[in-house]
Amino acid sequence: MTLATPRLILRRWRQEDRLPFARLNVDPAVMEFFPARLSAEETDRFIDAIEAYFERYGFSLWAVELRESPGFIGYVGLWTVGFHAHFTPAVEIGWRLAAEHWGHGFATEGAREVLRFGFEEAGLDEIVSFTAPANVRSRRVMEKIGLTHDPRDDFDHPNLPAGHPLGKHVLYRIRRQEWTEGHRVR
Repeated sequence: MTLATPRLILRRWRQEDRLPFARLNVDPAVMEFFPARLSAEETDRFIDAIEAYFERYGFSLWAVELRESPGFIGYVGLWTVGFHAHFTPAVEIGWRLAAEHWGHGFATEGAREVLRFGFEEAGLDEIVSFTAPANVRSRRVMEKIGLTHDPRDDFDHPNLPAGHPLGKHVLYRIRRQEWTEGHRVR
């Protein structure tokens, strides 16, 4: 399954995506709000899991490339939240782009198309996203695509030890009805 926007192609992963994704996963700027960078082996296992998820659910984290210059620049997609919290079970929208592609609206553009797919084609009722409070760039994307934040939903990430600097998380969410109503207004 391939998705497209005016500037992006969101597609399944290819073998040639592994090296640029491994480079992205060790970039300190890209991984600033993750607890650890990923080794090449961890990156390969992650890609294998992404592809297995596509096979199982029909959606996952799409590899992203620019229409005008093909080649992997990151991912945007949907993934089941893998821990227990007050808002789970849930499907999360997320993105990770190479730093040189930040600031051009690519994450927002890709995420809007993924939201459309999630609600219109996958039939999801709600999509969430979360990050550390200091991750202003990702929070801005969440807001631009219509997700809303209620401070009462904020949580301590259960996969991080108490007191970890990235432990506190803000939760954003959008329900299908809110997304549909927002598109009727535009």
